[in-house]
Amino acid sequence: MKRIVGSILLTLTMAGCAVGPNYERPAIRASAAGPFVSSAPATSPEAPVPADWWRLYDDPVLDGLIERALVANTDLRVAAANLGRARAALGEARAARLPATQSSGGASYGDATTSSYTPGEDQWTYTAGLSVSWEVDLFGRVTRTIQAARADAQAVEAARDRVRVTVVANTVRSYGDACNLAESLAVARESLASAEASLKLVTAQQQAGSAGRLDVERAATLAETTRAAIPPLESQRRAALFELAALIGATPSEVPPEAAACSRVPAVRRAIPIGDGAALLRRRPDVREAERMLAADTARIGIATADLFPRVTLGGAANFLRNDQIGGNDSFTFSVGPLVSWSFPNIAATRARLRQARFQGDASLAAFDGVVLTALKEVEQALSAYAAAQQRDAALADARRRADNAYRLADIRYRAGSVSYLDLLVAQRELLDSRAALASSGQALAEARVDVFKALGGGWEEAQATK
Repeated sequence: MKRIVGSILLTLTMAGCAVGPNYERPAIRASAAGPFVSSAPATSPEAPVPADWWRLYDDPVLDGLIERALVANTDLRVAAANLGRARAALGEARAARLPATQSSGGASYGDATTSSYTPGEDQWTYTAGLSVSWEVDLFGRVTRTIQAARADAQAVEAARDRVRVTVVANTVRSYGDACNLAESLAVARESLASAEASLKLVTAQQQAGSAGRLDVERAATLAETTRAAIPPLESQRRAALFELAALIGATPSEVPPEAAACSRVPAVRRAIPIGDGAALLRRRPDVREAERMLAADTARIGIATADLFPRVTLGGAANFLRNDQIGGNDSFTFSVGPLVSWSFPNIAATRARLRQARFQGDASLAAFDGVVLTALKEVEQALSAYAAAQQRDAALADARRRADNAYRLADIRYRAGSVSYLDLLVAQRELLDSRAALASSGQALAEARVDVFKALGGGWEEAQATK
């Protein structure tokens, strides 16, 4: 027994040496951590992105919709379940540090069939057994397995946060589209009313003999063209509301009435905080997910390396067997001692798995670098597109004002008889087109703003704080 205890103590003193590379977070190049190259009006590089960035819209209806989406969205429910499964796998990996036990017991009655007693004699037989085994983490296989499982769970957690960012952004986008399309519909109906009024006027003039049939047909064409723009807008608005319902876990018949009643697109009334590259890379969930996947694959290199060395397991077993013929000291047996298992000398398969793990680590490092570059690229693209959308919207707003002035002047001159009806019709068509273009530009500007927020990657931090 002293020899057994001595060998166990010697083995324990040797344990704790984890083979394989120790993980170090990849360094981020200095050019990625500075201010963004692109800029846009009404943005603030100095201010950090808030976790609940959608509250910058100051819209209680939008706040309520996002709260519902974060609770009931099906994609988020799937992501939460995946996270629970990953954390359970981590618990399983941690259990490898504890001894594995197995017990059995039973009682049976019947004919004896052994040579230790007379055959044919009926009797009761009682059995019980207990075995205990514990792997000595001599080369860190268990440690690296736990590290890999922990990093996997953290990667799944980051994936959950990435889904949350997408859900919040899509909810804001769908709500904004529904509001903007309602505003566009109002503009289209106003334009139709104007075109129908012009048609009514020129029809009356034709009947009075002061206008020709050509003028009536031109006015009717404009009215019907304006009317044709309304059904697609109505369809798009319904589609946006149905999309919004799906995002908050509702059926199409359960579209929130407060969202359906929205008629003006929400807008941020102050500068959008965007931070810098360093804050972006700390905040974006996809960057964290890729970094944690790299950490997990690095730990798996250690697992594959540990398989090159012997695996030592300390074990013990106790068994009990009792019947009419067996009893006393003869009914109890036990054994204890270490077990060494090793695939040596044929370790070709183990070395192949090690090479696979190393190449997987290289692939994960390249993927991490790619995610970093993609994050920076998406923010720069979003800021550039947002600046262009602002410039386009401002130009179209000016064009809308000028077209309104031109139509007003043309109408005055037409009534005075100094210009033809064709000149008035052209001015009216330009006015209606400028109204439609400005309404469409408002929607594009709102979507570009959401793209900026989505690229910045905020909106998951509240989940971290409340979990």
